[in-house]
Amino acid sequence: QVQLVESGGGLVQAGGSLRLSCEASGRFDRINAMGWYRQAPGNERELVAVVESGGNTNYVDSVKGRFTISMDYAKNTVYLQMNSLKPEDTAVYYCKVGVTVVVNVEGASRSKDYWGKGTLVTVSS
Repeated sequence: QVQLVESGGGLVQAGGSLRLSCEASGRFDRINAMGWYRQAPGNERELVAVVESGGNTNYVDSVKGRFTISMDYAKNTVYLQMNSLKPEDTAVYYCKVGVTVVVNVEGASRSKDYWGKGTLVTVSS
């Protein structure tokens, strides 16, 4: 099992900044990717940003130039620096990690995704 601990959410005025953190712990052999998703009331959950193990990153268009995702591989922690926040960024932000676990001595492995419980970000106008 893999546990994710998220932190950094809160209330901020429009134009302000927040930094989200998500630490992964448990039994896994490799992190394939870590990312942040968000879900606003009445909306579907959407990808905000993702960073792959090779360092490639991807962002939803609405946050490009404002948000930066980064990962500390030594700490198994992903960060989301959110600048120039807008009221439409208000949502519950969820961390997701994709990991690979080696299951036998022959090297067979399986991959699985895990989700955090979410942290609320509220941007006031």
